[in-house]
Amino acid sequence: MGYNSLDACVKDLEKHKKLIRIKEPVDSELEMAAIHLRVYQENGPALLFENIKNSNYRAVSNLFGSLERSKFIFRDTLNTISDLIALKENPLLALKQPFKYANASLKAINALPKKSGSVGDFQEIKISDLPQIKCWPQDGGAFITLPQVFTEDLEKPGILNSNLGMYRIQLSGNDYVPNKEIGLHYQLHRGIGVHQTKANKKNQPLKVSIFVGGPPSHTFSAVMPLPEGMSELTFAGILGGKRFRYFRDDDYLISSDADFIITGELYPNENKPEGPFGDHLGYYSLTHDFPLMRVHKVYAKKQAIWPFTVVGRPPQEDTSFGALIHEITGSIIPKEIPGLHEVNAVDAAGVHPLLLAIGSERYTPYLENRKPQEILTIANHILGFGQMSLAKYLFITCKEDNPLVKTHDIEAYFQHLLERIDWTRDLHFHTNTTMDTLDYSGSGLNAGSKVVIAAAGEKKRNLSNSITEDFHLPEDFSKPRTLFPGILFISGPKYKDETTGVKEIEKLATYLSDKKEVLNGFPLIIVSDESDFTSHSLNNFLWVTFTRSNPASDIYGVDSFTQHKHWGCRSSLIIDARIKPHHAPIMEKIPEIEKKVDALGTKGHSLYGII
Repeated sequence: MGYNSLDACVKDLEKHKKLIRIKEPVDSELEMAAIHLRVYQENGPALLFENIKNSNYRAVSNLFGSLERSKFIFRDTLNTISDLIALKENPLLALKQPFKYANASLKAINALPKKSGSVGDFQEIKISDLPQIKCWPQDGGAFITLPQVFTEDLEKPGILNSNLGMYRIQLSGNDYVPNKEIGLHYQLHRGIGVHQTKANKKNQPLKVSIFVGGPPSHTFSAVMPLPEGMSELTFAGILGGKRFRYFRDDDYLISSDADFIITGELYPNENKPEGPFGDHLGYYSLTHDFPLMRVHKVYAKKQAIWPFTVVGRPPQEDTSFGALIHEITGSIIPKEIPGLHEVNAVDAAGVHPLLLAIGSERYTPYLENRKPQEILTIANHILGFGQMSLAKYLFITCKEDNPLVKTHDIEAYFQHLLERIDWTRDLHFHTNTTMDTLDYSGSGLNAGSKVVIAAAGEKKRNLSNSITEDFHLPEDFSKPRTLFPGILFISGPKYKDETTGVKEIEKLATYLSDKKEVLNGFPLIIVSDESDFTSHSLNNFLWVTFTRSNPASDIYGVDSFTQHKHWGCRSSLIIDARIKPHHAPIMEKIPEIEKKVDALGTKGHSLYGII
């Protein structure tokens, strides 16, 4: 729907019983986040906090807490987006079905930003006036979790050459000078990084405008992975059904419809420690130097609403962002990568650590001897495509082997792959490379490895889902467990250091080399700190295995070998998913705060019947 403001969206959601008000006084220090997390866990409504201690503003969360609610918010424009994507993929559709696509073409006028509004629509405030929401106990301070960060290219100035991205903003804590400095955390490949690099080369400060709130289409556009060179502001206009309105003040671009705005500058090579911050992998991202933003001005509209979310071990509200992005762009990626049918960035594993893909072996001349060939080319293309380049584990299978297998049926996908995998040939490592900044399973910040695991051809084995009573493990290893056929979970000793850790897994691999017949039904073995937890559910398996391992250092094999620099194994593959000393701490809730949330769920209080 074409909302003019965040307030209009809030009122519409409340009218349709998709939002409730929290009237009780709540603390922005951990309590608001804990309420949000509990309500999200119960698939509850959006939340409007009306009484925040030490703040004059209201706040809203869980707006995008479900795919259904997200689609409801954009119910009047999603068809237009789909039609425009269809036209992009096949422009001849406009000629073949002119009446069907004429409406989409007319609505494309909303893509053009519109100069409108003035600074008189806002009042000037300070950073300390903003809701200071701290989400997790070890967070370094208060953060903006749904910002829209606007920058322009100094070499090609202009609003259509801009970037609108969602990068976390630290408002307080650490060594930031209150009300004068804030921190920006972004990954190097992002659009703002390109803009700052150009500004640094010219030895000039980069002007930054941070928008918070406004129509929901503006927030969503900041996370939308658009082709390089396409402005997120144009997408915001189409998705919102209204042109993005802006004006300039002190040479900063201002969103006329935002609820809050912070303007400032990033100076060359000026950084300060940012973090820690409880992040979307389920662990804290640690303190590192990131760009410092010198605050110029802070603005707020009258009756402004502060939108926020809470990230943590998936699934969380940002899961719905991913689901809606897939709804919008699902048909684009396969057309950009020839031979690719589908790809799933697995949310339960933190999105970037694990990709599941299906491709085709279109040029294999002998189907009866099919092996991974073209799908390896497709895998390399995937790892060079946008945010998928952050993938750590990429599994890819061949559609011709079973056209019914889908990447979103994760259990069936793994069983299909494990029935066909040949560990002597199907492992392809990328060592000493970059990885997600938020992933601490590697050797340092942005440092780690990747692996492509490609399976194609006939079924090679029957998978097992049970352990015989006479199956034993070496000392310090225990609790063999299963979840679904083909994967064996084992508890290992607590990881002390790399030298000891390697010896322990090699000891296990040597011991198991005499049990190859039994292991044929378990081509994959996961060693973790607690196999009961890891094997308890599909989500636990995905989270533990792929967030706590770095392929090059944590993959081992029974009867392994190296030949011509290619590593493989003749029996089961072992992934060491134990927690290592260099890993980031797990995010944990505080019982005292949880009791306050419990109280809101009692009769007569705002969350009664919801939690």
